[in-house]
Amino acid sequence: MSTIGNFEGFQPVSLKQEDDDQSSEADHLSMQEGREGREDPSLRQISRQLSVTKSTLYPNPYHQPYISRKYFVTRPGAIDTAMEDLKGHIAETSGEKIQGFWLLTEIDHWNNEKEKILLLTDQTLLICKYDFIMLSYVQMQKIPLHAVCRICLGKFAFPGISLDKRPGEGLRIYWGSPDEQSLLSRWNPWSTEVPYATFTEHPMKYSSEKFLEICKLSGFVSKLVPAIQNANKTSSGSERRKELMVLTQPILIETYTGLMSFIGNRNKLGYSLARGNIGF
Repeated sequence: MSTIGNFEGFQPVSLKQEDDDQSSEADHLSMQEGREGREDPSLRQISRQLSVTKSTLYPNPYHQPYISRKYFVTRPGAIDTAMEDLKGHIAETSGEKIQGFWLLTEIDHWNNEKEKILLLTDQTLLICKYDFIMLSYVQMQKIPLHAVCRICLGKFAFPGISLDKRPGEGLRIYWGSPDEQSLLSRWNPWSTEVPYATFTEHPMKYSSEKFLEICKLSGFVSKLVPAIQNANKTSSGSERRKELMVLTQPILIETYTGLMSFIGNRNKLGYSLARGNIGF
């Protein structure tokens, strides 16, 4: 006799339908999605707050690591080593007391920028070219303070047809008359017979509080003027000049084509700068 359709031996088992499982899983997922959906606005608000916080913190004038690291002067210990080297050199050569130390940018008579360290003693202004890669001074110019006759503060000015004009303000120190400058030295970009020096603030002024102090042009002027006045009082009759003139007027830089300074200043050739695989 056939056993098909005979259910003896089988026990009923209560099973949930697949539709019920799928619906419960769907309900569970919808609940999770609902919770996530309800949390999304706050999460989005927090993310917006974080983005606002980041936008207010950066760019921070005291925190520009990727820009400042390109300048070797900002590397740890570089400026301190330069100070110690120059202090030792002055102690060995003249023994004068150092009144201040500044890091500025010199602008020559052809509008070329050059990174310079300035030291002020009781009787001398020293303008030093320092190699921050090899950590050694390359060149030093000594200017007696009693020889300084005029200081000009003001914005930079250029001839009308000049191709490379610079914005901003600067300082020019005269220890001679520009009229006495020879035509050869005037048109020689490497001449060292120019009777004045022009300075502006270093581009790394805002990299840290320390650089803000030593790169500030106003701080340098506030020390330079009384130092020159004191040097004139203590100088002998033959060395003594007329009273120091401090003027506020445009600082003229007589460059016309300016192609050489345009290329050099755009590529920061006057600074000890990291230049990828080429080097300084």
